[in-house]
Amino acid sequence: MTRKTAKEIFEEKTNKKFDPVNNPPHYTLRDGIECIDYIEQTLTKVEFKGFCHGNLLKYQHRHRDKGNPIEDMEKAKWYLEKMIETMKELRK
Repeated sequence: MTRKTAKEIFEEKTNKKFDPVNNPPHYTLRDGIECIDYIEQTLTKVEFKGFCHGNLLKYQHRHRDKGNPIEDMEKAKWYLEKMIETMKELRK
């Protein structure tokens, strides 16, 4: 009997495709609120922009050291896009 991976179990239980970049399951609270949404609602736009910038730098800095450099750079890109989106909101 083959043991199922965490990815397979997640996909079976949630009917969602496992996506560690755009929707990591370990960052979703039990009531369905994603951690990033909670953080964005809690911080000011300027603070949230800084939060995104810090995470962008973190993923760029460590991408060679964690075993999946492409995934880390995709996460850096995700935070860059979120940062740009926030900057556009600040300009309104």
